Amino acid sequence: MKHIRLQPNCFPLIFVVPSQVLDMERITKLASQKAVVIFSKSSCGMSHAIKRLFYEQGVGPAIYELDEDIRGKEMEWALMRLGCNPSVPAVFVGGKFVGSANTVMTLHLNGSLKKMLRDAGALWL
Repeated sequence: MKHIRLQPNCFPLIFVVPSQVLDMERITKLASQKAVVIFSKSSCGMSHAIKRLFYEQGVGPAIYELDEDIRGKEMEWALMRLGCNPSVPAVFVGGKFVGSANTVMTLHLNGSLKKMLRDAGALWL
């Protein structure tokens, strides 16, 4: 092992990455791993409704239950910083944040959700 002697008043640089940055990176990474990703809470009624909507469309989304994840609370804060309020359900299609339940239901009712799902490769027909 090689030791380096530092000059007086010379301090090595130590970079600390705040956990908020890591949580945002984790959200981004998870959101891009499948065509449709839903961040949810197992006890949330709106999350259940959105998951059901996607299943009924023939889409098998990746689902991350924040209340069952050790870093779930931090991920919830990261979702809020991305603009998702309320924090769940948070829906990503094609790696892009779509919105929460109200936005997704609006897209479904006006017919644009299907096109979005096709473009992302989540639907074949």
